[in-house]
Amino acid sequence: MEQTYPKGAVSGHAGRADTTDSQEKRIIRLISTRLLPFLALLYIVAYVDRAMVGFAKLHMNVDVGISETAYGMGAGLFFIGYFLCEVPSNLALDRYGARIWFARILITWGVITVAMAAISGPVSFYVLRFLLGAAEAGLYPGIIYFLTKWFPLRHRARIIGLLVLAQPIALIITGPVAGMILAGNGAFGLANWQLLFVVCGLPAILLAGPTLRLLPDTPAKARWLPREDRIWLERQLDQEAASRNLVSHGNPLRAMLDRRVLLLAALFLPFPLAIYGLSLWLPTIISQFGTSDTVTGFLYAIPYLFAVLGLIYVPRSSDRKGERHWHMVLMAGVAALSMAGSAMASAPVLQMALLCVTAFCIYSIQAVIWALPGLFLTGARAAVGIATINSLANLGGYIGPFGIGLLRDATGNLSSGLYFMSAALVFGMVMVFVVRHALGDTNQGFGR
Repeated sequence: MEQTYPKGAVSGHAGRADTTDSQEKRIIRLISTRLLPFLALLYIVAYVDRAMVGFAKLHMNVDVGISETAYGMGAGLFFIGYFLCEVPSNLALDRYGARIWFARILITWGVITVAMAAISGPVSFYVLRFLLGAAEAGLYPGIIYFLTKWFPLRHRARIIGLLVLAQPIALIITGPVAGMILAGNGAFGLANWQLLFVVCGLPAILLAGPTLRLLPDTPAKARWLPREDRIWLERQLDQEAASRNLVSHGNPLRAMLDRRVLLLAALFLPFPLAIYGLSLWLPTIISQFGTSDTVTGFLYAIPYLFAVLGLIYVPRSSDRKGERHWHMVLMAGVAALSMAGSAMASAPVLQMALLCVTAFCIYSIQAVIWALPGLFLTGARAAVGIATINSLANLGGYIGPFGIGLLRDATGNLSSGLYFMSAALVFGMVMVFVVRHALGDTNQGFGR
């Protein structure tokens, strides 16, 4: 029978005696309201940039001569650039601070997104997608690492769940906006798909200034955080590290070869594969229903409303019950079944309903997974370890879109691609048990 730890045992409660629950809630609420909305805004802009190419494809492919396979390859090349630059980016963040490094990321990815309006064929599409991934590398794992400096471990699944809400919210925004732009008549001599890239790239560039002004690198630099609250927070984080015998000295690059880091990457990989495979091909799936660009955009948003619900409920349930293992197993299993069911469904309403279930599961599980690295990583090792997990796992973002494109060209339909994603999710479910065994006694709260 599954055993769960008592409330708070994820991080240990050393040091809790010096503060009341109401004081702790006040401090966490203050930090959350100051940091999460702005960080979520940055991530929304990033995710809109990633997803918009799926809508641009509906017209870009014909205009510049890009095949389904070439589109899948180019869409996935983003994650190769991401993979190669993520660890160096997080090390740079640890050295220069989140404020400066996030501003650098925003400017470079915004400029490259705008430049995608100049795509003239497969080669330029490949190059710009690769550069976009390299430019954006480090934002998401950088934010995850940044949050480890602000929130005790017992709060992280819920906090990360609130951050990851940015993903489906971004896609809810993307669908209607992209649909309306594609249904327009262009502007400034640009085709509609070119205008999409310009509209997406400019917000990232404009947000660099507010990032430099508003984002504190650490609690010590947050003028809005009272001194006594800062002392409490620093004590909590130090006691967590001490209670788990976590050290931050030594060569942080050794975290790249930590068996637990590599296994967590393998566990996480199927979920970016399914998430990006679905988001980048969902406009194509919906367009097969015979809908207009505008209707396609609004229908695209529906599964991500369910993803929002999943991210609100599942991480909170995991933190409240002090349990990770069966939450992940259940979500991965249901997602695999619903994804396979959507491939078999012939009625558009049934297919969309099953994809809504899939979105609920595959998004909600991310926050639970990201609560695990803090069990054994801290300091610069955490920066490298988190970046390694995310960079390796996000290779799924290359495998998913590219694999679906290959299968569609080979079979003439998208059902084979949906089965492919379902099989990947079954692999993820199996990996939960492997990681559970690998973490062993260090894994309080993962399930014994």
